Amino acid sequence: MAYRVGVDIGGSFTDFALFDEETKSLKSLKVFSRPDQPGSEILNGIKAAGDRYGVTPDQIGYFTHGTTVGINTVIQRRGLKLALFTTEGFSDVLEIARLKIPDMYNLLSRRPAPLITRDRVWGIPGRLNFDGSEREPLDEAAVLSALGAARNEGVDGIVIAFLHGYRNAAHEERAQRIINENAPDLPVFLSSATWPIIREYERTITAVIGGYVQPRVSHYLSSLQEALKSVGVTAEPHLTKSNGGIMTAEQGKRECVQMILSGTAAGVIGAAYVAEVAGIDKCMSLDIGGTSADVAIIVDGQPQYGVGEQIGDFQIYIPSVSVASIGEGGGSIAWVDSQNVLRVGPESAGSRPGPACYGKGGTQPTITDAFVVLNLIGHGDLGYNSVTVDRQKAIDAVNTLSVKLGKSVEETAEAIIDIAVSGMYTDVSALVSRFGIDPREFSLLAFGGAGPMNACHLAREIHSKEVVVPPTPGVLSALGGLIADLKNDFIKTVYIDLSSDAMALVKEEFGLLRKAAEKWLFDDQGHSGEHRFTYSAEMRYRGQSFEIDTPFDPAVLDSESGSARALAEAFHAEHGRVYGHADPHAAVQIISLRLIISGNVEKPEFPRFELVERDAVPERKVDVYLGGGWTTADIYQRADLSSGHRLAGPAIITQSDTTTVVLPGFTAVVDEFANIRISEEASA
Repeated sequence: MAYRVGVDIGGSFTDFALFDEETKSLKSLKVFSRPDQPGSEILNGIKAAGDRYGVTPDQIGYFTHGTTVGINTVIQRRGLKLALFTTEGFSDVLEIARLKIPDMYNLLSRRPAPLITRDRVWGIPGRLNFDGSEREPLDEAAVLSALGAARNEGVDGIVIAFLHGYRNAAHEERAQRIINENAPDLPVFLSSATWPIIREYERTITAVIGGYVQPRVSHYLSSLQEALKSVGVTAEPHLTKSNGGIMTAEQGKRECVQMILSGTAAGVIGAAYVAEVAGIDKCMSLDIGGTSADVAIIVDGQPQYGVGEQIGDFQIYIPSVSVASIGEGGGSIAWVDSQNVLRVGPESAGSRPGPACYGKGGTQPTITDAFVVLNLIGHGDLGYNSVTVDRQKAIDAVNTLSVKLGKSVEETAEAIIDIAVSGMYTDVSALVSRFGIDPREFSLLAFGGAGPMNACHLAREIHSKEVVVPPTPGVLSALGGLIADLKNDFIKTVYIDLSSDAMALVKEEFGLLRKAAEKWLFDDQGHSGEHRFTYSAEMRYRGQSFEIDTPFDPAVLDSESGSARALAEAFHAEHGRVYGHADPHAAVQIISLRLIISGNVEKPEFPRFELVERDAVPERKVDVYLGGGWTTADIYQRADLSSGHRLAGPAIITQSDTTTVVLPGFTAVVDEFANIRISEEASA
């Protein structure tokens, strides 16, 4: 018997998904996260898997892991002390950035301090032209002088980002050799090797973030490898990547910038897979954990991708699943400000001490405590018996705010939830506008420990089509890492006008990208199964400032005539889709060529059950506080519900990894894949 194990470390809990390769069944569990002892939660979970399911370490043949070590390093500013070597005259690239302030409506808003301060930036004479040809040779003496000055500043590493390094890496690579020869102990990070994109700030900040987090990520991964081996897990760990794929831990040590958004991407991949299997063509994923709530758009089973995702105070320009943080998590703390106004978040109780109701030492009221006060949580096993809900502690915590506000403890608890949902509504509305979608056409797929708990509240505000709760919502991010394919992105900036004459170069460069991609998948990752390629080109109308990534059928590259026309038509169609208009007669430029290679991994098979329509029978009834007063709600055990069961709110559905709250005015049915589909009844 062999198991494939996926792990996701969250702010409060660490989630495990265990897929039995023989029976094709899926098991799951949760343990408390240990931010004070990173990585120990994985060993605790492996032990718990043995105690709960009899899974021994030697039975684990495949191991994937999503981590927040990289992003937390940036947020907490606990990375390397770096120096930056840039082209002379461009030493202020990090200070100037894009001349945008964080809040465009606040004149006092200020850009964050850069990760490398101006006194640790050195401009090096030497210049490349925009086409990569050498305009001025690299001043090697200046590199040596800057190296000496950087060593005197006590730097731990050097980032090299020279002008037009995306077209020609020769100057960056020569500077690296000089540093390696004279300071072999000093790590060097090249912008051309990190992610060779056009635009100096974007390429530079991406390389800076990669160098900034590298030692902590590398140390964490080495410790993880050693810890797994020490308990008998021989499988080489894989890591979820920002682009929704996975890579080996060894590659992660070298290319840690690719796993900055590891944890959030895994959840979206899991949600996309559930949506595809269930036939949900338009879906918004709602991932609410202990510290944050994240939303992504999924169309036809595919998540939306982009660049420029926010990492703490900065954007990072690598391909990634497009995820928007829209609000607070279950552990977000409620408080009263100096104007006696109730607020929620952004500070979180995390896993230690956690919400007051967990009885782990927390005393501040959280969103989870508010649900407990309303008697909506605590009617079954929670966190796989790792948590015993203490309702009195929740009442005492929320009561500290009730006294200040002059309200009852129940009114205050309901206000906490309303404020949290209001914040989510505002942020979801911005996301809806950004993608130009109608939420009434989209299902809201809720997961994470607190997603199903909040989903109906949010769905009621945004008027989503329905709420979908998968069979194991609390560990869907761990499942996402388990089913993610091996995947890597390759890019080449060409910056040429689209014409028939240019297609020979386009075909040649794609051939080189394909060779590099195959080497990565087959040689570096050791994959021998099915694989696929995705071709696209970043194009724009001549004179535009920004380009659009345009997918196309690679068969057009083999056409002797018409390949340029086919690419142009693909771009016009994509421009029309994004902006609502296109100009088929305008000249088109190709900025970059992109190739994605994906190696398939085995996916768990979700069983399909026969629908037998009938009313579900509640286990019991409890009093809950909703809508400003006490009412009666039905309690159901998720394990007792099967395909075809129907129930009406108010209702509470309990299971080991989460609690689903069905509000009054909503009805729920269980579909053939055991998903709970919750819809708001139409108004009379």
